[in-house]
Amino acid sequence: MILSQFAIRLVVANAVDATFSKGDAIAIDMPMTVSAVVIYLGIILAGCVAVSIADSFAAKEIATRLRVSNAKAIFTQDFILRGGRKFSLYSRVVEADPFKAIVLPVSGNSVGIELRKQDVSWKEFLSIANQRPRSNHYSPVYRPIDSTINILFSSGTTGEPKAIPWTQLSPIRCSADGWAHNDIRAGDVYCWPTNLGWVMGPVVLFTCFLNGATLALYHGSPSGRGFGKFIQDAGVTVLGTVPSLVKTWKSSNCLEGLDWTKIKCFATTGEASNADDDLWLSSKSYYKPVLECCGGTELSSAYIQGSLLQPQAFGTFSTAAMTAGFVILDEHGHPYPDDKACVGEVGLLPLYLGATNRLLNADHEKVYFEGMPMHNGMRLRRHGDVLKRTVGGYLIVQGRADDTMNLGGIKTSSVEIERVCDGADESILETAAISVAPLGGGPEQLIMFVVLKKEYSHQPEKLKILFSRAIQSNLNPLFKVSFVKIVREFPRTASNKLLRRVLRDQVKQELSPRSRI
Repeated sequence: MILSQFAIRLVVANAVDATFSKGDAIAIDMPMTVSAVVIYLGIILAGCVAVSIADSFAAKEIATRLRVSNAKAIFTQDFILRGGRKFSLYSRVVEADPFKAIVLPVSGNSVGIELRKQDVSWKEFLSIANQRPRSNHYSPVYRPIDSTINILFSSGTTGEPKAIPWTQLSPIRCSADGWAHNDIRAGDVYCWPTNLGWVMGPVVLFTCFLNGATLALYHGSPSGRGFGKFIQDAGVTVLGTVPSLVKTWKSSNCLEGLDWTKIKCFATTGEASNADDDLWLSSKSYYKPVLECCGGTELSSAYIQGSLLQPQAFGTFSTAAMTAGFVILDEHGHPYPDDKACVGEVGLLPLYLGATNRLLNADHEKVYFEGMPMHNGMRLRRHGDVLKRTVGGYLIVQGRADDTMNLGGIKTSSVEIERVCDGADESILETAAISVAPLGGGPEQLIMFVVLKKEYSHQPEKLKILFSRAIQSNLNPLFKVSFVKIVREFPRTASNKLLRRVLRDQVKQELSPRSRI
């Protein structure tokens, strides 16, 4: 008998109900396949808590997330397929030492690896439900609005990742954003290459199902022509991206000849966008809008977005998200007027539908509120972004507050410098800007890391001149580049965020006296 995916979700819920207790945390560490989505929904349907772990993590990172969430078991695969090759996922999971693993085969009906005694195959796990009457039926477990359904984690770029509980309210918030800003509705086909281990996985899933849209899942790398053809053949109407992925498509010309005209809008998040790249992406669907969104796992949503109801400018945001409010703070912590062009750290208004009010392994008050100024009788919520409001009222993310540089007594952001340098020469794929203080003290020095396009080569000294000219003519004539380093690729988190801290540490190590011995 062949069951629909809806019926399998009910079978999963029955098997979870028979194996675990209500409220138990159960992890998922596998690619975002149809089975992964079914498992995620089945866990929640049964009144348990899904723990999201990205399939790219090393065993140590998996173990940390299992420990913090107190997960009773983990769903995973025997292998991951990449480029036609098999890479073991189960062995990494076993190294993390979970209590129990339920293992799915990457292909076929049987797992291709020997399991531990306490672990079971997917087939064996589903058979547990068959021992129950009416295994294809399940009554949902109703829980309070503030009960946890999902534990997600911050990127963990500094120290232990924050364990962020999503409640019953979180899906309502993120799916409402998709409806209000991206016009996602019944009949749409929504695709965003991601993973349940990152916030966009649950966001896309709930946005589709609560708005009546179809979720499109691609198994494989989104960086090549195969993904582009999938978008064409699946009739995707809303496509989510990250800027570095768009840059890869543009650089490789892998989408040439494909028909993406069914796409009514694009969405992008994760890092600062490039206006030229967004223009190129828009051209692939008769210049449909590219809507920016920026938020956080702890917000269940974006706090600033683009909107189909407003004129849009590439690489910018046009409005606060629905129910969200914010102010831009000056260096003294005072809000700028809402109609004033300015640059400063953002402060979120604390009454925010869907935002967390606790963390599992950190002090929520200390992380998000301590030290923030008061505004209209309420303490602002910390987010950490530096925002620029243009004369026309558009918003541009200038990077994180901790990525701000002080060059010759003038504060600027890494992102602002990178935007200028990315366009300094046709050979440049992407840049990363950091600043470090000299060993003997003194003003911070501006250092540029560069990734060149494949067909180009350059001398660092020539790039140094090009970058200095671009920065001085577009930003400030007093800024100058101290030196340039060409690298093959940038260090990034598993969610594709640039790790400037790692680049900064590399430079400090190279400049240290010990490294010269």
